[in-house]
Amino acid sequence: MEGMKYAMSDNLVQRCLDGEQDAFTLLVETYKGYVFAIILSFVRDEETAKDIAQEVFLQVYRSLVSYRQQNFKGWIGRIAANKAIDYKRKKHLALCELETAEAILGKDDGDDSGGELEKLLLQKEQETRVKEVLLRLPPIHKTVLYKFYFQNKSYQEIAREEGIRPRTVESRLYRAREAFRQEWGVESNETL
Repeated sequence: MEGMKYAMSDNLVQRCLDGEQDAFTLLVETYKGYVFAIILSFVRDEETAKDIAQEVFLQVYRSLVSYRQQNFKGWIGRIAANKAIDYKRKKHLALCELETAEAILGKDDGDDSGGELEKLLLQKEQETRVKEVLLRLPPIHKTVLYKFYFQNKSYQEIAREEGIRPRTVESRLYRAREAFRQEWGVESNETL
């Protein structure tokens, strides 16, 4: 039975390489549950797992020419696991950078000059609220907001670092802003 599945997958791969768009759609449909399960075991967040699964199938599409028709399920499983591990590494790095930014932003430079003290305290309070809301967001939203607003990176730079397209960055940034606004609204009725 397993050998038959390998043959079917290899046939679909060949059809993809021959330019049949429907063959790749069938490959995705056949393996999406398997890929999602692997990724979810690493990241434990369904939305993040869905985003990574899209990246996996994009990588599969790009790499089909290098597939050597041995064990497609194992091959796609390794790609899924590697993408999930890469995501976790990037997430860890982003959290470390975020903690560093928090330490820098939270540092008081000791300037107590007159009316500036009240302004400085209000600014610090606002920064604290922003950081608290940011920390409550899912990792995929937190990462894109941090890179765009704190590191002042362009869509192209973020896309390169995350291994995604600039349009995906734009989409994630839009969703992240919406999530941030919702979290902000839970804490207060103020608007950004």
